[in-house]
Amino acid sequence: MKKIKLYESDSAEVEAQRFWVFAVLMGVGGFFGAFTYSVRGGVFCNAQTANFVLFAMALGRAQWGHALYFFIPMSAYFLGSVLSEAASSTMEQLGWMRWDTLLILVEMVTVVFLGLLPESTPFAITQVVINFICSMQYNTFRKTQGIPMATTFCTNHVRQMGIFFAKAVRHRNWDHVGRLLCHLSMLVLFVLGGVIATVLCRLFLGRALLFTLIPLGILFVDLLRADRKAAQN
Repeated sequence: MKKIKLYESDSAEVEAQRFWVFAVLMGVGGFFGAFTYSVRGGVFCNAQTANFVLFAMALGRAQWGHALYFFIPMSAYFLGSVLSEAASSTMEQLGWMRWDTLLILVEMVTVVFLGLLPESTPFAITQVVINFICSMQYNTFRKTQGIPMATTFCTNHVRQMGIFFAKAVRHRNWDHVGRLLCHLSMLVLFVLGGVIATVLCRLFLGRALLFTLIPLGILFVDLLRADRKAAQN
Protein backbone atom coordinates (compact mmCIF):
# COMPACT_ATOMS: atom_id res chain seq x y z
CA MET A 1 0.00 0.00 0.00
CA LYS A 2 1.41 3.35 -1.01
CA LYS A 3 2.02 5.71 1.85
CA ILE A 4 0.09 8.97 1.74
CA LYS A 5 2.36 11.95 2.04
CA LEU A 6 0.59 14.96 3.45
CA TYR A 7 3.15 17.57 2.47
CA GLU A 8 6.22 17.74 0.30
CA SER A 9 9.37 17.80 2.42
CA ASP A 10 10.55 20.93 0.61
CA SER A 11 7.22 22.73 0.90
CA ALA A 12 7.78 26.41 1.65
CA GLU A 13 4.98 26.51 4.17
CA VAL A 14 2.66 23.85 5.56
CA GLU A 15 -0.26 24.83 7.71
CA ALA A 16 1.51 23.98 10.96
CA GLN A 17 4.28 26.41 10.07
CA ARG A 18 2.06 29.43 9.53
CA PHE A 19 2.71 32.48 11.66
CA TRP A 20 -0.74 32.55 13.24
CA VAL A 21 -0.27 28.99 14.51
CA PHE A 22 2.88 30.00 16.35
CA ALA A 23 1.15 33.14 17.60
CA VAL A 24 -1.59 31.04 19.20
CA LEU A 25 0.92 28.65 20.75
CA MET A 26 3.00 31.53 22.09
CA GLY A 27 -0.04 32.97 23.82
CA VAL A 28 -0.88 29.57 25.28
CA GLY A 29 2.74 29.23 26.43
CA GLY A 30 2.45 32.51 28.32
CA PHE A 31 -0.79 31.29 29.84
CA PHE A 32 0.84 28.06 31.04
CA GLY A 33 3.69 29.96 32.68
CA ALA A 34 1.45 32.38 34.55
CA PHE A 35 -0.96 29.58 35.48
CA THR A 36 1.61 27.39 37.21
CA TYR A 37 3.15 30.38 38.96
CA SER A 38 -0.19 31.82 40.10
CA VAL A 39 -2.04 28.76 41.36
CA ARG A 40 0.23 25.73 40.99
CA GLY A 41 3.18 26.20 43.28
CA GLY A 42 4.81 29.46 42.23
CA VAL A 43 7.03 27.89 39.57
CA PHE A 44 7.52 28.24 35.81
CA CYS A 45 7.23 24.94 33.92
CA ASN A 46 7.79 26.12 30.34
CA ALA A 47 11.56 25.51 30.41
CA GLN A 48 14.15 23.89 32.65
CA THR A 49 16.78 26.54 33.41
CA ALA A 50 15.27 27.37 36.81
CA ASN A 51 15.12 23.70 37.76
CA PHE A 52 18.80 23.23 36.94
CA VAL A 53 19.69 26.30 39.02
CA LEU A 54 17.63 25.03 41.97
CA PHE A 55 19.16 21.58 41.52
CA ALA A 56 22.66 23.10 41.69
CA MET A 57 21.74 25.15 44.76
CA ALA A 58 20.37 22.06 46.52
CA LEU A 59 23.60 20.22 45.79
CA GLY A 60 25.59 23.15 47.13
CA ARG A 61 23.59 23.01 50.36
CA ALA A 62 23.99 19.21 50.59
CA GLN A 63 20.21 18.80 50.39
CA TRP A 64 20.39 15.51 48.51
CA GLY A 65 16.73 14.61 48.71
CA HIS A 66 15.68 18.06 47.57
CA ALA A 67 18.15 17.91 44.70
CA LEU A 68 16.79 14.53 43.65
CA TYR A 69 13.29 16.01 43.50
CA PHE A 70 14.30 18.25 40.58
CA PHE A 71 15.08 15.20 38.49
CA ILE A 72 11.33 14.64 38.18
CA PRO A 73 10.48 17.74 36.08
CA MET A 74 13.84 17.59 34.29
CA SER A 75 13.18 13.97 33.35
CA ALA A 76 9.64 14.84 32.22
CA TYR A 77 11.04 17.49 29.91
CA PHE A 78 13.60 15.05 28.55
CA LEU A 79 10.96 12.37 27.94
CA GLY A 80 8.72 14.91 26.22
CA SER A 81 11.46 15.59 23.68
CA VAL A 82 12.10 11.88 23.17
CA LEU A 83 8.41 11.08 22.69
CA SER A 84 7.73 13.98 20.33
CA GLU A 85 10.72 13.06 18.16
CA ALA A 86 9.69 9.40 18.00
CA ALA A 87 6.02 10.23 17.41
CA SER A 88 6.88 12.63 14.61
CA SER A 89 8.64 9.86 12.69
CA THR A 90 5.87 7.36 13.40
CA MET A 91 3.10 9.70 12.25
CA GLU A 92 5.03 10.47 9.07
CA GLN A 93 5.15 6.77 8.30
CA LEU A 94 1.45 6.28 9.01
CA GLY A 95 0.63 9.22 6.80
CA TRP A 96 -2.97 9.88 7.88
CA MET A 97 -2.33 12.74 10.28
CA ARG A 98 0.61 14.97 11.07
CA TRP A 99 2.14 14.73 14.52
CA ASP A 100 1.76 18.45 15.17
CA THR A 101 -2.01 18.09 14.69
CA LEU A 102 -2.19 15.16 17.10
CA LEU A 103 -0.08 17.05 19.63
CA ILE A 104 -2.64 19.85 19.81
CA LEU A 105 -5.32 17.24 20.56
CA VAL A 106 -3.08 15.75 23.26
CA GLU A 107 -2.66 19.23 24.76
CA MET A 108 -6.42 19.72 24.82
CA VAL A 109 -6.98 16.40 26.61
CA THR A 110 -4.24 17.32 29.07
CA VAL A 111 -5.79 20.73 29.71
CA VAL A 112 -9.15 19.10 30.51
CA PHE A 113 -7.47 16.65 32.89
CA LEU A 114 -5.48 19.32 34.72
CA GLY A 115 -8.27 21.89 34.70
CA LEU A 116 -10.68 19.52 36.42
CA LEU A 117 -8.29 18.42 39.16
CA PRO A 118 -9.38 19.38 42.68
CA GLU A 119 -7.52 22.33 44.17
CA SER A 120 -6.20 20.00 46.86
CA THR A 121 -4.28 17.93 44.30
CA PRO A 122 -0.48 18.14 44.81
CA PHE A 123 1.02 20.86 42.64
CA ALA A 124 3.73 18.49 41.43
CA ILE A 125 1.22 16.65 39.20
CA THR A 126 0.35 19.78 37.24
CA GLN A 127 3.96 20.94 37.14
CA VAL A 128 5.32 17.67 35.75
CA VAL A 129 2.54 17.29 33.17
CA ILE A 130 2.98 20.84 31.89
CA ASN A 131 6.75 20.31 31.76
CA PHE A 132 6.07 17.29 29.57
CA ILE A 133 3.61 19.07 27.29
CA CYS A 134 5.77 22.17 26.89
CA SER A 135 8.74 20.02 25.94
CA MET A 136 6.75 18.31 23.20
CA GLN A 137 5.38 21.61 21.94
CA TYR A 138 8.82 23.23 21.91
CA ASN A 139 10.36 20.31 20.02
CA THR A 140 7.50 20.01 17.52
CA PHE A 141 6.83 23.61 16.49
CA ARG A 142 10.26 24.89 15.54
CA LYS A 143 9.99 27.19 12.56
CA THR A 144 7.50 29.53 10.92
CA GLN A 145 8.01 31.03 7.48
CA GLY A 146 11.65 30.01 7.60
CA ILE A 147 12.22 31.70 10.97
CA PRO A 148 13.32 29.52 13.94
CA MET A 149 10.88 29.97 16.81
CA ALA A 150 10.27 28.86 20.38
CA THR A 151 6.66 28.79 21.57
CA THR A 152 7.12 28.13 25.30
CA PHE A 153 9.69 30.68 26.48
CA CYS A 154 11.04 34.12 25.55
CA THR A 155 14.85 34.12 25.86
CA ASN A 156 15.53 33.22 22.24
CA HIS A 157 13.11 35.87 20.97
CA VAL A 158 14.88 38.58 22.96
CA ARG A 159 18.22 37.39 21.58
CA GLN A 160 16.92 37.33 18.02
CA MET A 161 15.53 40.84 18.40
CA GLY A 162 18.96 42.07 19.44
CA ILE A 163 20.60 40.33 16.49
CA PHE A 164 18.21 41.70 13.89
CA PHE A 165 18.23 45.16 15.43
CA ALA A 166 22.00 45.27 15.06
CA LYS A 167 21.78 43.97 11.48
CA ALA A 168 19.05 46.45 10.57
CA VAL A 169 21.12 49.37 11.85
CA ARG A 170 24.29 48.13 10.19
CA HIS A 171 22.87 47.15 6.80
CA ARG A 172 19.72 49.33 6.70
CA ASN A 173 17.80 46.32 5.43
CA TRP A 174 14.03 46.20 6.00
CA ASP A 175 14.08 42.40 5.95
CA HIS A 176 15.91 42.50 9.28
CA VAL A 177 13.32 44.90 10.67
CA GLY A 178 10.56 42.51 9.62
CA ARG A 179 12.18 39.64 11.47
CA LEU A 180 12.73 41.83 14.52
CA LEU A 181 9.02 42.68 14.56
CA CYS A 182 8.15 39.01 14.14
CA HIS A 183 10.01 38.10 17.33
CA LEU A 184 8.66 41.18 19.12
CA SER A 185 5.09 40.14 18.30
CA MET A 186 5.78 36.73 19.82
CA LEU A 187 6.92 38.36 23.05
CA VAL A 188 3.82 40.55 23.13
CA LEU A 189 1.57 37.52 22.67
CA PHE A 190 3.40 35.60 25.39
CA VAL A 191 2.88 38.49 27.79
CA LEU A 192 -0.77 38.79 26.74
CA GLY A 193 -1.28 35.09 27.49
CA GLY A 194 0.27 35.62 30.91
CA VAL A 195 -1.96 38.62 31.62
CA ILE A 196 -5.10 36.70 30.68
CA ALA A 197 -4.03 33.74 32.81
CA THR A 198 -3.36 35.95 35.83
CA VAL A 199 -6.80 37.55 35.63
CA LEU A 200 -8.62 34.26 35.07
CA CYS A 201 -6.72 32.48 37.85
CA ARG A 202 -7.97 35.07 40.33
CA LEU A 203 -11.52 34.27 39.29
CA PHE A 204 -11.45 30.53 38.61
CA LEU A 205 -8.23 29.16 40.17
CA GLY A 206 -7.33 25.86 38.48
CA ARG A 207 -10.39 25.92 36.23
CA ALA A 208 -8.82 28.90 34.46
CA LEU A 209 -6.70 26.47 32.46
CA LEU A 210 -9.82 25.28 30.64
CA PHE A 211 -10.00 28.61 28.80
CA THR A 212 -6.99 27.54 26.71
CA LEU A 213 -9.31 25.02 25.04
CA ILE A 214 -10.71 27.88 22.96
CA PRO A 215 -7.52 28.80 21.05
CA LEU A 216 -6.27 25.21 21.05
CA GLY A 217 -9.61 23.96 19.68
CA ILE A 218 -9.56 26.49 16.84
CA LEU A 219 -6.00 25.50 16.06
CA PHE A 220 -6.77 21.78 16.09
CA VAL A 221 -9.72 22.11 13.70
CA ASP A 222 -7.63 24.14 11.26
CA LEU A 223 -4.70 21.71 11.31
CA LEU A 224 -6.99 18.70 10.98
CA ARG A 225 -8.71 20.22 7.94
CA ALA A 226 -5.32 20.87 6.37
CA ASP A 227 -4.29 17.27 6.99
CA ARG A 228 -7.46 15.81 5.49
CA LYS A 229 -7.27 18.11 2.48
CA ALA A 230 -3.63 17.18 1.84
CA ALA A 231 -4.40 13.49 2.24
CA GLN A 232 -7.10 13.71 -0.47
CA ASN A 233 -4.78 15.34 -3.00
